[in-house]
Amino acid sequence: RGEGRAARVEAAQVDVQLPVGEGGTPLTPDRAVRGFLDALGVPASRVPESLDAQAGLYRSLLSGRRVLVVLDNARDADQVRPLLPGAPGCLALVTSRAPLTGLAAAQGARLLALDLLGAEECRELLAARLGAARVAAEAAAVDEIVVRCAGLPLALAVVAARAAAAPARPLAALADELRTAERILDPLDTGDPATAVRTVLHWSYRTLSPQAARLFRFLGLHPGPDADLTSLAALTGAVVGQVRAPVAELTAAHLLSEHVPGRYSCHDLLRAHAVELAAEHDDPPALHAATRRVLDHYLHTAYAADALLTRRRHPMTLAPATPGAQARQPADADEALAWLTAEQPVLISAVECPTPGLAPHTWQLAAMLTTFLERQGNWQALTDVHTVALRTALDHADPAGQAAGHRGLGLARFQLRDPEGARHHFNRALDLFRRLDNHPGQARTCQNLAKMAWAHGAPHEALHHARRSLEHFRLAHDRGGQAVALNDIGWYLAELGELRQALAHCRRALPLVQATGDLSGQAHTWDSLGYIHRHLGRHTEAVECYDRALALFRKTGDRRSEAIGLTYLGDTHETAGAPGLAMEAWQQALDLFDELGLPEADSLRGKIRDRAPAKT
Repeated sequence: RGEGRAARVEAAQVDVQLPVGEGGTPLTPDRAVRGFLDALGVPASRVPESLDAQAGLYRSLLSGRRVLVVLDNARDADQVRPLLPGAPGCLALVTSRAPLTGLAAAQGARLLALDLLGAEECRELLAARLGAARVAAEAAAVDEIVVRCAGLPLALAVVAARAAAAPARPLAALADELRTAERILDPLDTGDPATAVRTVLHWSYRTLSPQAARLFRFLGLHPGPDADLTSLAALTGAVVGQVRAPVAELTAAHLLSEHVPGRYSCHDLLRAHAVELAAEHDDPPALHAATRRVLDHYLHTAYAADALLTRRRHPMTLAPATPGAQARQPADADEALAWLTAEQPVLISAVECPTPGLAPHTWQLAAMLTTFLERQGNWQALTDVHTVALRTALDHADPAGQAAGHRGLGLARFQLRDPEGARHHFNRALDLFRRLDNHPGQARTCQNLAKMAWAHGAPHEALHHARRSLEHFRLAHDRGGQAVALNDIGWYLAELGELRQALAHCRRALPLVQATGDLSGQAHTWDSLGYIHRHLGRHTEAVECYDRALALFRKTGDRRSEAIGLTYLGDTHETAGAPGLAMEAWQQALDLFDELGLPEADSLRGKIRDRAPAKT
């Protein structure tokens, strides 16, 4: 109501985008205020010279009106303070990649953090712009588009705009373009700088300090999907203390997100932009050195963690870590297990995406994951990493890598009930380790062959392989391995009914594994002693041994062995005349077998059903 341009904006929106002016430079507060005064109809002759006076005039014009002021993509709090109306009845809505905590502290602003869109929200956005029928008709293509756009609303809007402009073009064609583009961001460029995803992402990058900008560019070299501070430090060759400020800067700019405390990630489109920037600003030797540092960080830390879990000499020897790799030394087995659990997705990703020029890292990382993945019962991951590792070692004619890859695949095929495949891989590994005169590798492979022979009802063959394993551990001067081999021999003797000899071997093994701090070896030795005592009719001693074994299996994260131990404990309770305790142990074992997807669940489920008391 009323006359003049200023009156017509009452109860309307005054919308000015703040981040950039001509040429991509940040829009200064005085230019933004002048734009508002122009929008409110103030003649140039009436505009004061100073910013404070201009802001005062701007606020006086809004007094008594109901106006929504939208300040889009603000650089920082100082850029928007002069533009806040301050009059009752007016509201300022500010969007920014920066946290703007200063506005909350000084002006009482209410902060609302917005995350990336979820998958269903992405589909809803596309349906709103393209129609529900078109989206539903190509559900698979839509799913691909959602994944490739990484939950970024602007990326989805660009794809939707391109699809709307070509209604006859299948969405599958757009999805294929997003999947196969040499540069991921190219299909998300509309030709308009204001809406091109690459340009919008670059607005945040250009405000960074040199240290934060370099770290952002190197993010594309990290194997992902997330990283801790130490691995980010390894990327740049800095110490952890020096990388905290750049990480905080990237997080504040929403170029990194701390999705759980101490772990940082960025979506795929940001990673793609980082890769482009690195190719533009950093020379290849610097990028290769950064990649090697971060892979050395993971490799050498995984080596130290694996050594704490196995307490045996590893078949391989690593080259020294690159300076600046920040390799960690876990304090104990608990810390080693926690690190491997947290870094498992990163380590697997590092193996499955080999880096040119760093082929040994591929099979060495896979070898470091072997014990951990086996104890977790993750046979598919074990298969995947060693498939890549073996292929890489074959491509580079690396016999040590081939031996490790064959042994890893043998373990996976054995657990996946493929005895012929397992035997092939174990025999190839044994032959390669023999040619390399690698006694630790031969010892471990003989252990694997023994376990497979026992599982297929050949205890004499198993005992033969176990004794060969002991010989190789002795030649390797590996006391921890010798202790484990003594326990294995005891177990197979027990299977052959030689209980007294079995007991003597396991009792010899126990102090040795305790002396080396091998928690897994202790667990398996207590498990063997429980088995032997049960068959000697010493049920109380057997239960005590099994309880000790189970506590250690839980501590080492060996869930499959825990399930098997619970099954044996239940058998012992049943033999001792305690059916209630037996059912309790069996049910716990069944829950674990089911969770791990192991075939032992079927026979145990039948046993529980058969032993269940009849209902009256």
